[in-house]
Amino acid sequence: MTTPVAAIQSVRLDDDNNALVLLDQTLLPNEKVFLKLSTVEEIWDAIYHLKVRGAPAIGIAAAYGIYLGVKQSKAADHAGFLNEFKKVKQYLASSRPTAVNLFWALNRMEDRLQREAGRSIVDIKRALKEEAENIRAEDEKVCLSIGEHALSLLEPGWGLLTHCNAGTIATAKYGTALAPIYLGQERGYDFRVYADETRPLLQGARLTAWELQEAGVGVTLICDNMASIVMKEGKVQAVLVGCDRVAANGDTANKIGTSGVAILAKHYGIPFYVCAPLSTIDLDCAAGDDIPIELRKEEEVSTTWYEKPMAPENVKVYNPAFDVTDHELITAIVTEKGIAYAPFEESLRDLMKEECK
Repeated sequence: MTTPVAAIQSVRLDDDNNALVLLDQTLLPNEKVFLKLSTVEEIWDAIYHLKVRGAPAIGIAAAYGIYLGVKQSKAADHAGFLNEFKKVKQYLASSRPTAVNLFWALNRMEDRLQREAGRSIVDIKRALKEEAENIRAEDEKVCLSIGEHALSLLEPGWGLLTHCNAGTIATAKYGTALAPIYLGQERGYDFRVYADETRPLLQGARLTAWELQEAGVGVTLICDNMASIVMKEGKVQAVLVGCDRVAANGDTANKIGTSGVAILAKHYGIPFYVCAPLSTIDLDCAAGDDIPIELRKEEEVSTTWYEKPMAPENVKVYNPAFDVTDHELITAIVTEKGIAYAPFEESLRDLMKEECK
């Protein structure tokens, strides 16, 4: 029995119990466990250890987290409350450096707090909760819109390849790169999806394959180093990926291995589409070289997923969590406001202007 994608809510607020409720993505696909986190430390840990992951979902979790972090504040005035707020904000911002949605959401929450200056602390807390709920609700609409725009680029019966997980469990609903797949499923497009396993944390194997299978989508899991052969055999007509940050020139940071997929797609003449909410576009970041790349623990490569170590003891391990895909390898960047094509410096700026209207 399949589960409709709409039934999976990976991030939500349980305000009555002062808790953030998260689907623990580290336990999938073997266990579907929802965590109730009541402290800022627990929420930081969940973001850092990928219990919640996916740029939009991280942003939503951070927004709820900062609200919960100051909800019990006893500050008597706005200045004292703001001081507490900034401490929580700085702490949560330290959890992961690459996904710009984390900082976007935290800054948006601070902007709302500042707009409420002069109101009572009770009213400010109420406003912060409202802003966090707005971020979640808006992300759902954004993902649906991205799905519609991306679907316009695809044809029924196509084979699609995706890397990492940019699905409903990485967002409020629908996902980014998986959104057109879900919409196509509803409309009889009969897509055939190839999901890269996505080493070393296996987000494709554990999450994308699980999520699509639960929704009844035809999905085939492949190892990362099999992407070339499925492209060469004509099984893939388009590549869809999400992203964690888009630089002003169109360079895009996404899960490690994405740039290699883009190079292969370019070689085989296959369109490579990046599905990105406008909140991931960082016009203050000129190019991919300016994007900070998170380095993670060596154990994720050598021991985490194995009963016994799969590498020599004390061998050096290099474990960047992301790589940067050069804008010249990207066919288009699909946003909720439309589709950006090269030159991305112009098209992305135009879309951001449209967002501000």
